[in-house]
Amino acid sequence: MDVRKQFGQRLTELRKAKGWSQEALALESGIARSYLGGVERGQRNIALINICKLAEALETSPDDLFKFKL
Repeated sequence: MDVRKQFGQRLTELRKAKGWSQEALALESGIARSYLGGVERGQRNIALINICKLAEALETSPDDLFKFKL
């Protein structure tokens, strides 16, 4: 599976664990909802700064977003 899809699935899993919609995560992280949707679908390469913003919003560490098998 493509690493972007795996990252997106992990992001979706963490977001849903908090009971948040994409819109809620977008507001908390300052990232556009449309961009976030593309990341979750594995259609976008995400920048390091945005990984850090998402981790902070989700109250986790950036490495937690990479807990998937290659």
